[in-house]
Amino acid sequence: MDDTPLSVLFAALLLLILLSAFFSGSETGLMTLNRYRLRHLADKQHPGAMRAQKLLQRQDRLIGLILLGNNFVNVLASILMTLITLRIYNDTGMLFAAGLVLTLVILLFAEVTPKTLAALHPERIAFPAAFVYIPLLKVMSPLVWIVNGIANGLLRLVGVSPEQGASDALTTEELRTVVTEAGAMIPKRHQSMLLNLMDLEKVTVEDIMVPRNEVTGIDIDADWEVSRKLLIESQYTRLPLYRETIDHVIGILHMRKVLPLLYRDQLDPETLLGTAREPYFIPEGTSLNRQLLNFQREHRRIGFAVDEYGEIQGLVTLEDILEEIVGEFTSDPTAHIEDILPQDDGTWLVDGSINIRTLNAALDMSLSTDGPKTLNGLIIEYMEMIPEVGTSLLLDNHPVDIVQIKENRVKSVRIHRRVDRDTLPIPDDSTE
Repeated sequence: MDDTPLSVLFAALLLLILLSAFFSGSETGLMTLNRYRLRHLADKQHPGAMRAQKLLQRQDRLIGLILLGNNFVNVLASILMTLITLRIYNDTGMLFAAGLVLTLVILLFAEVTPKTLAALHPERIAFPAAFVYIPLLKVMSPLVWIVNGIANGLLRLVGVSPEQGASDALTTEELRTVVTEAGAMIPKRHQSMLLNLMDLEKVTVEDIMVPRNEVTGIDIDADWEVSRKLLIESQYTRLPLYRETIDHVIGILHMRKVLPLLYRDQLDPETLLGTAREPYFIPEGTSLNRQLLNFQREHRRIGFAVDEYGEIQGLVTLEDILEEIVGEFTSDPTAHIEDILPQDDGTWLVDGSINIRTLNAALDMSLSTDGPKTLNGLIIEYMEMIPEVGTSLLLDNHPVDIVQIKENRVKSVRIHRRVDRDTLPIPDDSTE
């Protein structure tokens, strides 16, 4: 070593620092790779991604190899720095200063800079590095095996299994975060649909069903001319068929089968009964994601929601579930909702029986859906009494006026536009 030129020693030291930077940067790059993007690229036969995925299947071996290489070159660099210092100054007192300089150089050029670069652009660093590590791992496998065996034994002493590894599975909430943070990669409209799709497990049939008192159907025992008129003027593709009340439902009528018979004047109550399909019943607590699959399996588009006693509570359709995913099928959510009537002064006249989820979607409100399912129920629960006409209250920063009370329930209300709570007048408690 005494005869080795200083230029060669400095070149070797520079090479070792570059190797240290390679090991440090590649470690960060491989460990910060997006596992889902990596899997996607590997499925598309990307060479670098395939090698990186293979390396990451056993992270303990990869980390062992990287740390062996990194520590080896750093120790060699320290030895070379010592030789260079002694050759130049021939004074052991300068070794501390030389060690300090080498530490700063390694910290800046072989640790912070390459690791920051790899964290910002992991694929640019990790994929080329994978081509080096695959053969290097084969060459160094005996030494890596020994080091990993000792390290894994220590891990097992504290109850950690290296073979188990971290799971790549995402929870629903984690997937929600991924979709939300996707930014411009997923259009806002598609983000909303994906989030709504994940929310289907939180929503039940009871939340979206048409209440039984609003279900339109045909009474088989009613005057035939009245029933015939209802069939002609119906805006629905499918209609329930029942006797006297919806509690005695007989089946579901499909207008595609009924109208040709009606057109040929071949329709009567008996024929109508023969065209009906047997009714389909759904427990009201069924989640929407489960019911969507049930509709698909049963080849159904409409069903009756029943409570624990088997009594019909309402009607739910496939369209209702799809609207929970994609939103309303009209540009104006209030345009086709008979329970919401826009007024000239900017307020809305709303039927008290409206479903809260429908109201939230139509007027961009955030009323809780955990309790009562209708606006009437929410108001009565909020006030803990049946309010009088003219009573005003605030729901989700929307002033609400009670317009009509009928049969001990809120028949209709007037909902004003959202207001800022800070602008609301403070009542004077000094007056009685």
